[in-house]
Amino acid sequence: MKARLWMAVITIAALISAPLSFAAKDEIGIFELLLESSQSFTETTAALDAALADSAVQLYGSHDVRVPDDLHQARVYVLTSPAYAAAAANEPARTISAQILRIAVYTQGDEQKTFINMANPVAHAMVFYEDSSNYDQLVAAARDAAADIRALVGALPGTALSEQQEPRRSENHYRKFKGDGPARMMAKFRTWKKSQLPIQTAPAEQFDAVVESVAASLSASDVGDADNPSGWETIARVALRDDAVYIGVTNPYIEDKMIRINSRFRGDAKSDSAPYPGVDHVAALPTDVLVVKEGDETLVLHYGQMWRMQLYFWDSGYRAFTANVGVPSTIANSIEDAVEKQ
Repeated sequence: MKARLWMAVITIAALISAPLSFAAKDEIGIFELLLESSQSFTETTAALDAALADSAVQLYGSHDVRVPDDLHQARVYVLTSPAYAAAAANEPARTISAQILRIAVYTQGDEQKTFINMANPVAHAMVFYEDSSNYDQLVAAARDAAADIRALVGALPGTALSEQQEPRRSENHYRKFKGDGPARMMAKFRTWKKSQLPIQTAPAEQFDAVVESVAASLSASDVGDADNPSGWETIARVALRDDAVYIGVTNPYIEDKMIRINSRFRGDAKSDSAPYPGVDHVAALPTDVLVVKEGDETLVLHYGQMWRMQLYFWDSGYRAFTANVGVPSTIANSIEDAVEKQ
């Protein structure tokens, strides 16, 4: 009996702490479910806040996501892994989105149970480091970062999990990611790099001034509501290195759209008291504004939102994308308007 109990303890510990390895044809989720909490949302977020204060990852900001009609609760955390960042220190500045880690806490179902998932660092490494000569080492570093988050969350009260969540893809698909299925044409068959759209350019020596200008412009923008895409709030500003700064932004419009789009065709997961199962995709937030120094230029970049929405929400189905075909350009135009104000 004692032997069985000890083996169960070893198995659980391995599930929580061991980084996952994937075969080339395995389906890897852009999200990974980590915990079914035994506590309320408030108790779970308080426990996570406390655990993050003494962990291998570094917290830069958190945000309570506005769920339609306030019928679920959700919070997203923006983090980095110093060890992972060090492993990627010599990679191009444009790849810094891979270094931004996110954890989401959210409620689902009639009982509004609390769950925690993460934006999967491994899947993101496969996308952004696809042509790096250090690809294998960077994916391994991403696995280590994922294991750190898994161990952190798995120590909280509840049932520790390690489940790949939709949308799921093979490693080869992530490394060539240009969108999915017939919707690829909506993303113009662009890879991640071609999906990085320039908002501004300046001489390299103006990098610091541009960072401050962009941050000020975003902070000064008047935030609209779920029907008005104007204005952006900054969740986190992360100076990953001397030539790369990430600014993570959100607003009520993008939150409302992403949750509704991913909930619309998930009938089996809906109920009157919990009608927005798409809340399990909020770890896609925030959206990225990047300031990078490249050669003799400083570039302010953001992503084509159709590419980004397919990366995170393709499991919503093709109908959801065709029904919301104008949303990506609306979001992108709003970001550009906010950055260019000042």
